[in-house]
Order: sequence, then C-alpha cells, then structure tokens
Amino acid sequence: MSDQARFGVLMANLGTPEAPTPEAVRTYLGEFLWDPRVIDISRPVWWAILNGFVLRTRPKKVAEAYASIWTEDGSPLMSVSLKQQRALKAELKARFGVDVPVALAMTYGKPSMEEAGLELRRAGVERIVVLPMYPQFSRSTTAAVFDRLAKALKPCPHLPELRMIRDFHDHPGYIKALANSVREHWQQLGKQGHLLMSYHGVPKRYAEEGDPYPRHCERTSALVAEELGLGPDEWTMTYQSRFGREEWLKPYTDEVLTAWGKEGREHVDVMCPAFSADCLETLEEIAMQNKEFFQDAGGGEYHYIPALNDRDDHVAMLASLVEQHTQGW
Repeated sequence: MSDQARFGVLMANLGTPEAPTPEAVRTYLGEFLWDPRVIDISRPVWWAILNGFVLRTRPKKVAEAYASIWTEDGSPLMSVSLKQQRALKAELKARFGVDVPVALAMTYGKPSMEEAGLELRRAGVERIVVLPMYPQFSRSTTAAVFDRLAKALKPCPHLPELRMIRDFHDHPGYIKALANSVREHWQQLGKQGHLLMSYHGVPKRYAEEGDPYPRHCERTSALVAEELGLGPDEWTMTYQSRFGREEWLKPYTDEVLTAWGKEGREHVDVMCPAFSADCLETLEEIAMQNKEFFQDAGGGEYHYIPALNDRDDHVAMLASLVEQHTQGW
C-alpha cells in the first residue's frame, strides 16, 4: 500500500452548544429541535411552539445544566469526541500502515458536516466510511446523520464514494467493551447491587412505525447481561431523556429509580450503553439528577459507570468496524 490511504473516516455525533450560556444553547437547540427527524409534527405548528415557547423558556435551564458539567476543555462531548478522533486515527495507522484521515462532524453545531467534508477533500479522500457514533440505530440519530451529510454534499460537483455504518448494537467488541467497563467498576468498588442500563428514549410511536431502536437496545442489554453472567433479577433496562407530552418508550429511568429509592434499595450501578461519549445526558441527567431522585426517595449508594469514551477496547472495536467496511477498497 502507498503512503496515502485510499479512504477517510467521517465520525459523527449529535452536537453541543459552543458555550454553557443561554444564547449558545438557544442557537444549538434551534437547529437540533427543528430537525423533523427529531420532532416530526407539522412544521407550522412546531415552528410556533418552538419559537414561541421552547426557545424562550428552555435555554436558561439547559445552560445551567451544561455549566454544571463544563470543563476546562469545554463541552465533555466535544472533548471526548476529539480524543476518540485522535485515538481512532492512531489505531487505523497501526492497522493499515498509513495515515488514514479521520474527520469529526456534528449533526448540529460545529464542526459541521461541511467543515469535515472539506477537511477530507483537502486530504485527497475519494472514499469515505461514515461512522455515526450511535451503537443502536434510530431515525432520530443515525438517520439524521445521513440527512445532514446528504444536505452538505448536495451542492458538491464531485461526490465521494460512501459507505455508512448503520449500527453496531450487537458487535462482539462493543459488547465486550461494555462488559469490561462494568467489571472494572466492580473491581474498584465491589459488585454490590443491581445493574441498570439506561438508554436515550424515543417516542413510542417511532417504534410502532418501524424504528428498530428498542429492539437494538434490548439486544444490547441481553448480550451485556449474558457476557457478565447476570441473571434476570440482577439487571434492568430503562429509557431516559424524554421530551414533550407524547408517550415515550418505557419504563422511564427517573420513575424506576425513584420507585427503587422508596423501596429502600441499598445500591445501584447505572450505565448508558446508547452513548459512545459522556455528555449532558449521562453526566448531568444520570450521574447527578437521577442520583438525587434515587437517594432523595430513600435509596442508598448510587454509582454511574462512565461511557466507553476513548477506552482502548472501544477504539479497537471502532477500528474493526472501519476495517470491515473498507473491504475491497
């Protein structure tokens, strides 16, 4: 092989505000919540709700939540994503023997799909593996990456060849990395109680219309439990982060933890397998807010097991996915 890779990788995640301020959050939410993949109700109706109520009331509260987890390196999601980008690039070089361009893009906010595409174009890339950082497919996440990339490419006179990794919810390397993270947590603190696997929710209607997301989540959970040797009474699966009044996938994480607290459960470990990088929904909603729900209701010890982030086994699995999808290139 020459010293120039025959392909590049486009890593994609959701996005993040550029600062923990109401103004930055309003800009981010305005783009995120306007996507019909995320909120698919009538555009005129949703425009009135979004601009007349949501973007007037929600940014301040969300900015406060971001401020509680913001670091010297900025948004945790961005910081972790950049580490993943560098680690994947190093792992691919070790495997292929050449530098493989790896660009990072966010579906909403920066770096944009256009910026990432230009970076790959300047690197001379003609073929791109698109790697959405969502283990389980949903139309509100992975499909939104596809839409956003297609929009970015629409004005281009020269299109690259694309291969898109749809999901990796049952990939052996992914399951093993999740299980390893739990085992390491138990080695440090001891295996003391129940394991809760909390996934980002979607409206129940999406599943009824054919979105495979809940089936993917159920499969991931069952495989992790099997890898860890857990019995049915030792783990539970729930859904978090619901928005609006519509019914979402159940059971709801906050309601389950509150109920467990009232029962006086002494210990719970919580992990979030749908998130490849720690972010607002894991660090603030799960590690802080839901811990309060559990303990204020009477529960005991509560521990959040971090997302896979830039763990070596996680990065190796991502590289294996890329290697698999570049066969024939």
